[in-house]
Amino acid sequence: MVMYINTHAALEQMREKAESDNTRGPRVMVVGPTDVGKSTLTRLLCNYAARLGRAPLFVDLDVGQGQVSIPGTIGSVVVERPADVEEGFHLNAPLVFHYGHTAPSTNPQLYKLIVSRMAEVTNLKCEKQRKVSISGVIINTGGWIKGGGYDSLKHAAGSFEVDVIIVLDQERLYNELKRDMPEFVKVILLPKSGGVVERNQHQRSDARDSRIREYFYGVKINGKDSFFPHPMDIPFSSVKLYKIGAPALPDACLPLGMKSQDNKLKLVPIRPGINILHHVFSVSSAASVEDNVIESNTLGHVVISGLDTEKETFNILSPSQNPLPNDILLILDLQFMDIEI
Repeated sequence: MVMYINTHAALEQMREKAESDNTRGPRVMVVGPTDVGKSTLTRLLCNYAARLGRAPLFVDLDVGQGQVSIPGTIGSVVVERPADVEEGFHLNAPLVFHYGHTAPSTNPQLYKLIVSRMAEVTNLKCEKQRKVSISGVIINTGGWIKGGGYDSLKHAAGSFEVDVIIVLDQERLYNELKRDMPEFVKVILLPKSGGVVERNQHQRSDARDSRIREYFYGVKINGKDSFFPHPMDIPFSSVKLYKIGAPALPDACLPLGMKSQDNKLKLVPIRPGINILHHVFSVSSAASVEDNVIESNTLGHVVISGLDTEKETFNILSPSQNPLPNDILLILDLQFMDIEI
């Protein structure tokens, strides 16, 4: 813990220098394998900064166990006050991008694209809000660190132009980053916290389910839900359902000049059917399908909890009342059964 506090103190010195030199504050990325306390450390650094009156931008690139929105997304939020022990960060106007899966390895091309888009928006926010720029950016990442995962980390570091990378409990990763990062990037190796507990796949799945439930129902207070979502019926014709990424085809079956990897960024229409039952969907902010849907942020999430093929209606669970904020819905590889826990 002392080393973490010292890290915070060093980052605060960088903020003070940025303030006096009229430059930007530190951009920190925390990396390491699963279950080493990356989320805990990023939350700690954000909390310490907020207590000093700073407003760092927290960016969560962990699509499996993120802290800003539901699994299958990446998100960012300005942290102006310390995170609540139970509820986490105060999510005032978070920015969220749809990915659709809980592992970056499922569609690395899409993952890198939305990470780049998040970095673009981060730069714009820092240009417009001087306090955020000085306070800096604190980035959480997932536990995929080998092969394509390492490439994704390098891509994120370059996209966000990070100047500090904190490696938790992984000396090999530390040495690789020291070798591959530009000289101006400080790569620091820190031990994991003694309180970190390893989780198995079942525990991770339960954590994802709990995160989705909290999105719709909030954290339980005295045994009661703090949010009240709205079930409602809507016609099939009122929404357009899509999936990002089509199955790979042999190059010989593709149009001239097209590569199989191009399918990974293709918007594929989904027909209403039992196969989408209980799936979570992101509500896109794109004005139309002709707009850049893939790089558009989300307005929220809904669950298709039922459908009637005769009446051609969906029963959906939504955080807000009818109508939906937009008619373009993107499917996630996640299902949520609305069962009281």
